[in-house]
Amino acid sequence: MNKAAIYHRPESEFAYLYTKDIVHIRLKGAINELEDVELFYGDPYDWINDNTTWASKSIQLKKTLSTIECDYFETEVSVPTKRMDYLFVITGGDGEKVVLNDLGIFPYKETLVSNKYGAYRLPYFHETDRFKAPDWVKKTVWYQIFPERFANGDPTLNRKGVKAWDPAENPDRQDFYGGDLQGVLDHLDHLTALGVNGIYFTPVFKAASNHKYDTEDYLEIDPEFGDKALFKKVISAAHDRGIKVMLDAVFNHIGDLSDQWQDVLKNQQASKYADWFHVNKWPASYTPDPDFEYAGDATYDTFAFTPHMPKLNTANKEVQAHLLHIAKYWIDEFDIDAWRLDVADEVDHAFWKKFRATCDGAKDDFYILGEVWHSAQPWLVGDEFSSVMNYAYTDAIKDGFINKKITLDQMVSNINAQLMLYRKQCNQVMFNVLDSHDTPRILSIAHGNKNLMKLVEAFTYLQPGVPCIYYGDEYALDGEGDPDCRKCMPWDEAHQDLQMFEFFKSLVAFRHDYAETLSNAAMDWKIVDDKNGIVKFERGELKAIFNVGNRPAYFVADQIILSNLVEGQNVLHYGFAIYE
Repeated sequence: MNKAAIYHRPESEFAYLYTKDIVHIRLKGAINELEDVELFYGDPYDWINDNTTWASKSIQLKKTLSTIECDYFETEVSVPTKRMDYLFVITGGDGEKVVLNDLGIFPYKETLVSNKYGAYRLPYFHETDRFKAPDWVKKTVWYQIFPERFANGDPTLNRKGVKAWDPAENPDRQDFYGGDLQGVLDHLDHLTALGVNGIYFTPVFKAASNHKYDTEDYLEIDPEFGDKALFKKVISAAHDRGIKVMLDAVFNHIGDLSDQWQDVLKNQQASKYADWFHVNKWPASYTPDPDFEYAGDATYDTFAFTPHMPKLNTANKEVQAHLLHIAKYWIDEFDIDAWRLDVADEVDHAFWKKFRATCDGAKDDFYILGEVWHSAQPWLVGDEFSSVMNYAYTDAIKDGFINKKITLDQMVSNINAQLMLYRKQCNQVMFNVLDSHDTPRILSIAHGNKNLMKLVEAFTYLQPGVPCIYYGDEYALDGEGDPDCRKCMPWDEAHQDLQMFEFFKSLVAFRHDYAETLSNAAMDWKIVDDKNGIVKFERGELKAIFNVGNRPAYFVADQIILSNLVEGQNVLHYGFAIYE
């Protein structure tokens, strides 16, 4: 037995409260090494036989997910007294039997169990410490709107030099097309027809750029988008349609045209805002570069190397008070349902804990989404974010099916590894994006292959977590990396792929119809065949088969729920079938 590969950690994603009464327990071992894993558990103070024997119960862990390197075993248990000691008895494929406890791994002896020697402990099931996410999020299909490119509803708001609306044009970084909040209000029926029930807005606050991530004033709607009264109408109309609203908060940095940074530039270290930022050497300055967004010698910390986005010092009490006021203001005054947090991993954890407490205090069932592109465990233990933008997960899908950077076996391995990084209730609300304002569009990633795009979308909608449509994808809008991925929304039917729209309508409807299954059911991989390009798996009553190979893939279905490129009982190249 490879004992060095056996791993468990209490008070983590390996041992956590799933509901107020149910504890989930996981254990990891080397691939195909462990024959049996048994959990012994019970109240720490419950002894029998004249207090000589621990009154434990036992349950066998089930092997659930595997990666290329390891197997994961899971179970769930409950203890009425809401406190628990536990240890594992593990049998290897070679017959070796050991006990795993908080002190290490020991050759099996019955007394190690009966005396609960070195047992792990969950001292008390504190409901207040349990990771919680709003239940409504599990039933949500999001739709991301980049306001400047969604729809121009009020041309009187246009700045000088606004370009004609043209979805076929490749935008430059400094281009403006006049998208605004009236345009969103005018097209809410489009979102209802599509079936989505959540809007994720990129920033709507006052800023000089088209993307608004260089915020000047977090308490004002950008005047080129409209005003607060109009924004309240948008939120109210969305809520009337059952659509939740999420705003984008940029608390890592601020725009260089903000009053605070302008005061720093004017007064330098004498500014009352001098400690609001990370100025490493006075005066705060940089040498302009032909690339507007680059400065290699800035004397202050910035987002990336962009001199126009000085980084905020979120350890400063005044900065904290300012940002927390902003967080509460838009909840209290506009009834938003969620915040998406830009560059969230570069802001300190102490601030995010205060942010979470502020949002929870302002509104029940509030959703907090962090922009973290890598493993995000430190932010997802229950006192900071509800979820993150799940790029690591969806990148595995794209790299397996489209880019062919990894094999299908590795794709599934990566997916399973990501699922085991987090608690189940966290996985249920992870934000699954195949493209966004920060990435090439999924159709361009798929090199214009619309069938492959449909396959990858369907695969993603079957995953744990919640999907998000980037505006225009439903009409097969293409686009390479930023700024090309920020083209104008194609409202003219001449630029719309109506078949793709109908596909997305069906996909969204499917997701709503099976939301309970897709949120709760386990991933059960049946076939992962890299040679023939076939992946087949089940989730509860649902079965699905995907074919990126050149040969037809045979399947048998009682009822096909959703499919593409299926002839009879064969799934063709770039086809899929979801069935029962």
